[in-house]
Amino acid sequence: MSKPIVYFLCTGNSCRSQIAEGFGRKYLGDEYEIYSAGIEAHGMNKKAVSIMREAGIDISGQESSVIDKTLLDRSDYVITLCGDADDNCPMTPPHVTRMHWGFEDPAKASGTDEEVHDVFESVRDAIEKRIIKFKKNGK
Repeated sequence: MSKPIVYFLCTGNSCRSQIAEGFGRKYLGDEYEIYSAGIEAHGMNKKAVSIMREAGIDISGQESSVIDKTLLDRSDYVITLCGDADDNCPMTPPHVTRMHWGFEDPAKASGTDEEVHDVFESVRDAIEKRIIKFKKNGK
């Protein structure tokens, strides 16, 4: 029997959804198939790769991709991480549980290198906590 599918979606599949995919694989990978995609594909955000490396997770091999409608329709959970993806995600079949976990876009952070790093770290840690909660509660 196949594992349930969790599909993390964001606008550009470059940062938040990539972080979620990395933590999803770490915490949920034994029980779920984990994927991420975007409304568009903007490529991997180097700061997202770096901030995840600091957490001991290598996401450098993940790919930035657009939503695959077939995979979307096969998913058990579709989790949007930004308002744009929540608003513009294609329709899903009734069996798909859709959730919205809104997080600030760290790629839009400004200020000193340290301030930008702190925003990435904060968003990363918030996504990790939300995925741990999902693992405990199934939602």
